Amino acid sequence: MEEFDPPKGNVRKRHDEQFKRDAVRLVELGNRSLRQVALDLGISRGTLNNWVYAAKKESKASTRADGDLVEENLRLRKENEQLKMEREILKRFSAFWVKETEGN
Repeated sequence: MEEFDPPKGNVRKRHDEQFKRDAVRLVELGNRSLRQVALDLGISRGTLNNWVYAAKKESKASTRADGDLVEENLRLRKENEQLKMEREILKRFSAFWVKETEGN
């Protein structure tokens, strides 16, 4: 196998977000090692490793945010049910109160 020889000097290649996501996906598939994917794509292992790490970190944050949304949704459903019950009680009370005041 041929070893990747990164360019010398301060030459930096810019890769778009889609390229980075695709590269990370190749690593996640597990068919090839991170080293092999980096070699195949012509990027350094360190760069690809940074992308994989960032993707994992973002995924964990997203999962945590999703969990927070589920919790908030449950809380709001309970609160909504409570408010519906209170509204029904107030309706009944006001109907009772109207009958009582009309009767006098």
